[in-house]
Amino acid sequence: MASKKVWFDNKLPLSKHVIAMEQLYPGFVVSWKKNTVIWTGDLRPTDMSATYTVQISYSIDMTQPKVIVLSPKLKRREGEKIPHIYPGEKLCLFRPRKKEWTKEMFIAETIVPWTSLWLYYYEMWHATGEWLGGGEHIRLKKGKKKHA
Repeated sequence: MASKKVWFDNKLPLSKHVIAMEQLYPGFVVSWKKNTVIWTGDLRPTDMSATYTVQISYSIDMTQPKVIVLSPKLKRREGEKIPHIYPGEKLCLFRPRKKEWTKEMFIAETIVPWTSLWLYYYEMWHATGEWLGGGEHIRLKKGKKKHA
């Protein structure tokens, strides 16, 4: 007799993410586009840092949240590509293959602090030319590099 497959979903519902963001980051504005929640707000990594307006998008259908910096626009350093960024200027905040972030984790407790830390390392990279945030550089097909 074939057993009936039972699906158990550990993903946090979007409503729990929205509540957590409201509690931890009340300055972030929430909006919706179909089944995707979008938060927009300001982060300032240190007292001496610029203030960055970031946008975090997420839906249960996505494998991970999408984070972009709206302003100020991210800039290259002396012709170098910006490290740890995906196409479309999406920030690379963690290593997906290592499951450093999973759908059981709150965005407010992980992605937002990691975004602030990424911005700190971005500023340090501009000052020193060295990415101090760690991570991996994975080779893609045709010799392109992917930052993770």
